[in-house]
Amino acid sequence: MTSTAFAGKAGNADKIAGATADSGSTIPVRFTLDMSDGVPIYRQIIRQIEHAVLAGRLRAGERLPTIRSLAVELKINPNTIAKAYGELEIRGILTTQVGSGTYISDKKPDPEDDSQERKIREVVGRFIEEMRELGVGKKELAELVAAYKET
Repeated sequence: MTSTAFAGKAGNADKIAGATADSGSTIPVRFTLDMSDGVPIYRQIIRQIEHAVLAGRLRAGERLPTIRSLAVELKINPNTIAKAYGELEIRGILTTQVGSGTYISDKKPDPEDDSQERKIREVVGRFIEEMRELGVGKKELAELVAAYKET
């Protein structure tokens, strides 16, 4: 498991090692990634940012760490962070200001935001990835699914 913490502050993204920021007033968000969870890393990041916003640990206008700095901290590919930030931006949870950074928007995530659909996509995504690792192509996979019968 990999984890890191950051404190969100308007216009400033201070990395922190402990439980409080320099002023002691900002509650940090700690990313905990479980590589063996089966949930894609970018989804884990999305979920944790959404929970932090809903819990009030991240507020509108607070700046998130840069893609690069968070990737280095978590020891993961920067594209993974970019994918998570991009999806949150599409949902309206984040806004990116070129040259300035990525910030929490005024929009709150919907706690019921297609959670069933999201779970289904995650399960299907893991299944497709496993099939790809076994060398099963898209066409063959579609045929296997169509031919599948529960016993």
